[in-house]
Amino acid sequence: GGETVSPAVAAAEANAVFYATPVTACMSGLWPRLIGVLFKRIPKFGVLLGYTFLTGHDEPGYAAATAASILSAPFINPVRMIEKQQRAFLKQTGVEKPIMEILRESSAKWFAPLFRGTIPLMGHSFASAILGLVGQPKLQKYIQAELGKSGQFGGSATNLVASAIVSPIYVVVTNPLSRLEVIMQTNSIKGKSINVFEAIRELGADMAKFGLSGIFRGQGIGIFKAIISLTLFHEGRLFITRQFKAYNVRTGRIPAPA
Repeated sequence: GGETVSPAVAAAEANAVFYATPVTACMSGLWPRLIGVLFKRIPKFGVLLGYTFLTGHDEPGYAAATAASILSAPFINPVRMIEKQQRAFLKQTGVEKPIMEILRESSAKWFAPLFRGTIPLMGHSFASAILGLVGQPKLQKYIQAELGKSGQFGGSATNLVASAIVSPIYVVVTNPLSRLEVIMQTNSIKGKSINVFEAIRELGADMAKFGLSGIFRGQGIGIFKAIISLTLFHEGRLFITRQFKAYNVRTGRIPAPA
């Protein structure tokens, strides 16, 4: 747990690490992040689309998002744990902790530390799936129907608008859950683990000491990141969808649109 510092001090410490080693700070946790995207996408979308197909729906709904958030968490959490450990070590020592060293430390405890923070992650993934995967496309269709009438807003513009509306809601909902993850995952692997109830107590003490800013640390940059991430994700999704549809039309699998 350690001593809780004010958001201003925490931001100053983070900036100091960045200014001292900007390249290392930017690249810290990059490899597990890249691997994590793969591990996150495959189980999460596998469950999301599989549940949708098995239940006979055309588009993912809230039940599919719930199943995906719960069943994909055990695959995603170890990667997020490694990311957090690397960043915590970088902040303490100025050097990124090797992935193999983290795995060796975890192996001494039968790799159980890699699953610290799984419960908050399930909540985080649920909010992400509900707002980002289900809510954003529905909102984009509504915005496109309303703003598209003028002819001044195309698919990319309405995608950006929808992401800009959803992202602040997403960050407000997930920021406390992310803080629980950080509390549970940045603790030393060799030391005693912090369970979810202890993390909640620490979060409560943070809020009692620093107010709402205690649980909404990094919210501004989180919103900016969410808008970019969500917009690019859906742009990629829509591009791939268009390519598959065009291929199916060319090969005669589906009729050409009127």
